Amino acid sequence: MSEPTVAEATDSIYAALRANNADIDRHIAALKAALAREGIEQAVFDPTRLAQNNRSGRKLMQAYFRQRGVIVRFSAS
Repeated sequence: MSEPTVAEATDSIYAALRANNADIDRHIAALKAALAREGIEQAVFDPTRLAQNNRSGRKLMQAYFRQRGVIVRFSAS
């Protein structure tokens, strides 16, 4: 099985967030590995696709991902 790209890993995270954070840590680890492989320093998420698209939800997500070694940025909607 091939390793996921950043886009595939990001889509997996969106799916996990919709599924009440199912296997989120595994998906974050896959995203972190994909970012390293592709030489990208931070993950970019579309806030409109988040379950909690408010400031506190975005800050919570950033903090949780940062604890796992992934810098999160949100695209302009």
